[in-house]
Amino acid sequence: MSTFPELWTLARSLRQDYRWVDLTHSFHAGQPHFGALPDETRERLYTVEEHGFEIDRYSVVGQWGTHVDPPVHFVTGARPLDEIPVEQMVLPLVVIDVHEQAAADADYSPTVEDILEWEKRHQPIPEGSFVALRTDWSQRWPDATAMNNADEEGINHYPAWNPTVVEWLITERNITALGHETTDTDLGARVSRGELPSELLLLQHDRWQIEMLCNLDQVPEVGALIVASWPKPLHGTGFPARAFAIVPEPAAR
Repeated sequence: MSTFPELWTLARSLRQDYRWVDLTHSFHAGQPHFGALPDETRERLYTVEEHGFEIDRYSVVGQWGTHVDPPVHFVTGARPLDEIPVEQMVLPLVVIDVHEQAAADADYSPTVEDILEWEKRHQPIPEGSFVALRTDWSQRWPDATAMNNADEEGINHYPAWNPTVVEWLITERNITALGHETTDTDLGARVSRGELPSELLLLQHDRWQIEMLCNLDQVPEVGALIVASWPKPLHGTGFPARAFAIVPEPAAR
């Protein structure tokens, strides 16, 4: 009798013995997005009734919905999407949970002390990790007004990363990628002023990121894997992504 192939056994175990969490919003016209970008349009080209099959044409910018930003997004000549290796699409998932702080202060940004406290509770962040910032801001989706949370002067207020922490994660923990629930890497107030320092720093260091993640409240702070993938446009500067977590807890029977 032949033995069951090892990877097939692993796949069966992952399905049966682990919980899977979709971290991706379904994208559509009218959804929250970076303010300078155009909205999505769709055109029905073929229908089942008339042609026997259904095909739509989608017109979206690369940075649409839950999406990936490669280094070339901000840095001329840097790595595009098609040069990010598939080995980087399955990574240890570290979740930095600041949702309580964000609920109390929409302009909250984590500190290095927050990260060190996380490590005291768990372990040092593994090299090559994907580090996600949980703020629960994705629960405001798809209300763009709530996501932006603008004040009377039109300044947005939402929690995000900051250059000090991003640089520390890169230089001290050698992370591979970053993620967050908001439309931008940087605080809403900074973005409203045209400042994007955290994102620039990340991409200048040849890292990539996934923006507008969701369901991080369903993922533990430590122990899960993230699988993130996307189409492979030549010299791609960004694209909608599909990201999900594999959680070391039994799936509900």
